[in-house]
Amino acid sequence: MRLLSWNIQWGRGADGRVDLARSAAAIRAAGEFDVICLQEVACKLAGLAGGAREDEVAFFAAAFPEHEPVFGAGLDVPDGEGGRAYFGNLLLSRRPVGQVFRHLLPSPADPAYPAMQRVCVEAVVDAPWGPLRVMSTHLEYYSQRQRRAQVEALRALQAQAADLARLPPMGKDASPAFAARPRPASAVLCGDFNCEPGSDAYRALQRPLPPPDDAPANANANAHPAGALRPNWVDAWPLVHGARPHAPSVGLHGADWPDRAYCCDFFFVSADLAPRVRALEVLADTAASDHQPVVLTLSSAAG
Repeated sequence: MRLLSWNIQWGRGADGRVDLARSAAAIRAAGEFDVICLQEVACKLAGLAGGAREDEVAFFAAAFPEHEPVFGAGLDVPDGEGGRAYFGNLLLSRRPVGQVFRHLLPSPADPAYPAMQRVCVEAVVDAPWGPLRVMSTHLEYYSQRQRRAQVEALRALQAQAADLARLPPMGKDASPAFAARPRPASAVLCGDFNCEPGSDAYRALQRPLPPPDDAPANANANAHPAGALRPNWVDAWPLVHGARPHAPSVGLHGADWPDRAYCCDFFFVSADLAPRVRALEVLADTAASDHQPVVLTLSSAAG
């Protein structure tokens, strides 16, 4: 199973031009993907550098018709012409999609810095081995306080999903709104985390989750990789590359940001999925964004 994550900067390349066809071509050139996760996707939003109020959700849905689109807006504002404008994350899945969740992430007051509302899009997809949660997000760039709050929210979402998978709520046959639907603890979390390997936020995201209240006193709630009551987030890069430094995902092609090369785009997996991680690579060749695409390959056979 192959997944791609890419902050496309609303289709704006290192040359400053917005060219959505170029973005789509770069994805196709990288091969076929079961799930495509794009961050910084705009719809009718005026004022973006190089943009012309494109409906980028519609564009990518048409460009990849074999994939089901799932969009989550962090920014949802009037477009000035009687409609709405959006900015957020788009998930495209070639695998069947079950439940979808759009989580607005916290943004505690930090008046010294600019900020935007951030979102995490979650879709339960039918992986070859069963249901899998795929989550795409984009964390705050300027405010460390907000970024850390968002990291804690992502940890809490994983703990909650694991608890619900282990102790599902009672269904109610009379109402489809109460029907029990798959939402496993197993998950992939990807996107632009606006932090570097080894940073406080990076380390905090991967801390073991506290055991649930009903865990037996002698339970190892943070076992790795299998059997955890609450499998925590694990960076997929060292699972493939060991101690090799993360390949840079920004700063490669002379865009107006940043002024150096480093990694801030990651794939994290729940610890129980670690045995399925087979490959992880940063696609360094394309200059269709100020970020590089990142590709994760999961095996249908664990171990």
